[in-house]
Amino acid sequence: MLQALLYRTGKARPLFYRVEISRNLFEEASVTREWGAVGGTPRTITSCHTDLRAASRAADTHRQRALDRGYIRDASHLHLARTTPG
Repeated sequence: MLQALLYRTGKARPLFYRVEISRNLFEEASVTREWGAVGGTPRTITSCHTDLRAASRAADTHRQRALDRGYIRDASHLHLARTTPG
């Protein structure tokens, strides 16, 4: 399973966009896209592809479109990760 997780700020709530490639039960490659507000209910779409190469091209297209819309790879400035006291 491969995935890209992107974030976007500048709105009332930070947004996320996730693209994942995985194998399904029928030996096809699936591309799952999930997006929404961080902490909210996400929207999800899954598409099936006959081979890994086609799935990879589709996932890369979706990832690039999200980057073009202002999503970024690094979410360290969002303070989303839990920190342990110490």
